[in-house]
Amino acid sequence: MSLPVYILKRFLQAIPLLFIISVLSFTMLKLAPIDPLAYLRANPSISAAAIRAEEIRLGLDKPPVVQYCIWLSNLARGELGVSTTGGSVFVLLMQRAGNTLLLGVLTVFFTWLVAIPAGVWAAVHRGRWLDKFFGMVTTIGMSMPTFFFALLLLMLALGTHLLPIGGLTSPDYFERDLPGQMIDVAWHLIIPVTVLTFIGLAGVQRQMRANLLDVLRAEYVRTARAKGLPENTVIYSHALRNAINPLITLFGFEFASLLSGAALTETVLSYPGLGRLTLEAVLTKDMNLVMASLMLGSVMLIAGNLLADILLKLVDPRITLE
Repeated sequence: MSLPVYILKRFLQAIPLLFIISVLSFTMLKLAPIDPLAYLRANPSISAAAIRAEEIRLGLDKPPVVQYCIWLSNLARGELGVSTTGGSVFVLLMQRAGNTLLLGVLTVFFTWLVAIPAGVWAAVHRGRWLDKFFGMVTTIGMSMPTFFFALLLLMLALGTHLLPIGGLTSPDYFERDLPGQMIDVAWHLIIPVTVLTFIGLAGVQRQMRANLLDVLRAEYVRTARAKGLPENTVIYSHALRNAINPLITLFGFEFASLLSGAALTETVLSYPGLGRLTLEAVLTKDMNLVMASLMLGSVMLIAGNLLADILLKLVDPRITLE
């Protein structure tokens, strides 16, 4: 099957899948015992007529089936509706998605930049002090909760005053020139990127190490060594190329989590990202905002899997697309 036909096939398969996800998500949200207008009802200065008008504006006065059909028809026209706060869902998503995407891309970049060489070195030096050191670091990374590590770095920043705490920019951000603004954003990203990178590299490093060790035991590697090929050629030109294949699939899931994998970290660090916005929307049952976030995450997951399949095909021509 050619690549364009395969992409079209996956696109057509994604349509009913996204429909099922939307139905299940909408149903679970409606069953949640949360009143989206509770903050209005708790305010005695707001009249019942005003609350009723807000219910009509948000479509909460209609049956759930009608609400879903209205949401689906709006989505088909590219309209995401309005939030319970009164703002446009599309505008809210775009404001926060860029921040989360920046955080996610930097995290994936630094995670793989460190994890792949570390995994290779650990496999090549198996049983030596370097392998044991990386094993200790990855064990700590896999066992330490994300929020705990984030709190540790926050306390460190609070005690030393070397790094900013919370947010993405300083109060004087708009008074700075462009290089100053870029440095300010980078300075605020140090803690969240460090947290997510340290927690994420453990799995990638261990996977890389295990894959390379398996490949180094293969018959063709023994044959290459028996022919007298240099060890670096055997490892980096032959073994590593095959060992990297399973990680490409893992990269697809990393891509899928770019917009949804940092909700807890964003909340702890007060980072203005999409994950934090979605979590707050769930707690207030902001239907349009939650549904838009969930569908965006689902699209990213499907796109990530498709990207992984395409990359696998490009790396290893023996793989067939079906």
